[in-house]
Parts: sequence; C-alpha cells; structure tokens
Amino acid sequence: MQWIADTSSGAWLGERLDGTPSTMHGVVPHGFPAYARIFHPAIVRSLPDRPVPTPAEWERMPEAEQQRLLAQFVDAPTTWAETAAAFGTTMHPFAQWNRIVRTPADGDWRTRISPDGREFTAPIEGELGARLLSAIAAHLVAHTSTPEAGFAAVWEGYGGLLGFFGQTPSRAFLTATDDPNHQAMLDRSTHDPFNNVFRKPTWQEGILSREISEGPRLSLPDRDHVLFSAAPRVFADPEWVLHVPWRDRPAEEHGFPPAALSPSILWPEDRSWVMVSEIDFDSTIVAGPEALIRDICADDRLEALQIPEGTDLTWDADLVNR
Repeated sequence: MQWIADTSSGAWLGERLDGTPSTMHGVVPHGFPAYARIFHPAIVRSLPDRPVPTPAEWERMPEAEQQRLLAQFVDAPTTWAETAAAFGTTMHPFAQWNRIVRTPADGDWRTRISPDGREFTAPIEGELGARLLSAIAAHLVAHTSTPEAGFAAVWEGYGGLLGFFGQTPSRAFLTATDDPNHQAMLDRSTHDPFNNVFRKPTWQEGILSREISEGPRLSLPDRDHVLFSAAPRVFADPEWVLHVPWRDRPAEEHGFPPAALSPSILWPEDRSWVMVSEIDFDSTIVAGPEALIRDICADDRLEALQIPEGTDLTWDADLVNR
C-alpha cells in the first residue's frame, strides 16, 4: 500500500459526478446497477435498571444522586431503526437523523432525549469504525476480480493528517507533570499568543510525510483527497489500521492505541464497485452490482437499505417523518 502521486487513476470518479448537492451524486458516482446506504451506528445512553432521567428530573435531583447515577450510565451503539422505535418515527431508506429523533426547528439534533428517557447521540459523519469497515469489505472483495489491487482516497482536510507551514501544530499532545515549575513552563509555552505573533512559520509535522503533504491531490468537486494504492482485501481484516500508510503513529508515540481514518473513497482496480464515506454524510454509500448490494443489505452486522440512483440525502430529504 503506497501513496500515488499520479492521481489519474481516480479521474473516472469526477466524470461520473454531477457536482450538485441536490442528490447523492455530488459525491457518489452515477452509472452503477445498484446502490446501498449503510447507516452509521448512533450511541444510546441509559441506566441498567431504568431510563436516563429527563432534563427536568435531573435538575431537581440532589448533586450526590446525580454523581451516583453518572457512574452507572452505560453507552452502547444503537441502530437507526431502534432509535426510530424509541421516538415513534419511521425508519426507511431516505431517513434523516434530525427527523428520526424529532428535532424541533431550534433544537440540537446531535443529542436528543427519547420519550422513555434515554439519550441518543447522532452517528459520526464521514467515518467508519474498523470492524464495521471490515464487515463491509468482506462483501466488497467477493464482488471484484481484483481483490488484491485497488485504490483508497483519504480526504485531505482531517486535522493532523498533513504537515504544513505554521507557527503551531494542528494538534497537541499534552503531558502532565508533578513538577509545578515544569508544568508552569509547559503552560506558558502552549498559551503564549503574544510571542506566537512574532514566531516564523516552520514545518509542522502531520501523520503523513512532508513529500505526501505537499504532493498532488485527487481533486473532486469541493473535495481534495490523498490517493493510495490499496488492496481491497486488506480492509476485510479488522486490524487493517495496522497496515495503512496513514496510521496515526504520532498519537501512538504519546500512548494512544493504534488508529487510522477510514477511507473516504475505496474502489478496486476493475471499478466493479465504489464505496463513499462522504465527510458530511452519516451513512456510507456502496455502488456496485445488484448481488453485492443484496449481500450488504442482508448482513445483520450492518444496518443497510437499498436506494435508487439519484437519491436525495440532504438534511431535509426525509418526507416520511416531517
């Protein structure tokens, strides 16, 4: 798996996009026999023995009782269908999260309390967990003649991915210390806006090398990506994060577990299918042969529904739950 400076292998994607936000084809290519929408998991927070208190109940509760309950909260992944059941809405292929959780015009759709008192947090946009991607990839490799050859594109805008010229890094790994004098020095060095003004920009390292950071991009409408050669079979392994060039090694050096962004776009050399995890979508779209789409939608590890070409996935597209 290597970085590709010649991005011409991805030019066909742009030729099949219409560049408009009115349908999914601003980011998902036209021209495939079938399409599946894979819904990213949400998070539900509840108590083992009873629902989460309503906001009004929480405000009336003594602080000691609040602390006792906080220690018992359980966060668990949940599906859109389970969320719809909790809010009395309808799950369907064109569902939008804000409608599923009955968000009022001035409300926050990211966190909503259901009538039974549970707290639902919206799915992550543009990202697939390692195991979820491996479950999808198991189907993808079965429907291509080139499972050992393909391409992965990663959106360039993820914080920390690329290096750049600047005065401060795009992210910082802070280390606590028991020495108050040393800690005071660290605090001054990270919170010194006056002197920062006079510092000369220097190269700030990212996850990827300087050569890649400054190199060519796969340019698609409103999105530029770093392009890599990538065997689709690699992603069928739940530990694929250990094998990709954009593995977050700087974070590992500071004690974090191995991690890597999921590809924004993934396709095999024979172009039999394409997987798109658009950064503003809370679902991933797979376009490909009808048999692949049937297999994905039948997998009980995934929450996936078939959608037609030309589907509108904008925030106001859910006509059923208005």
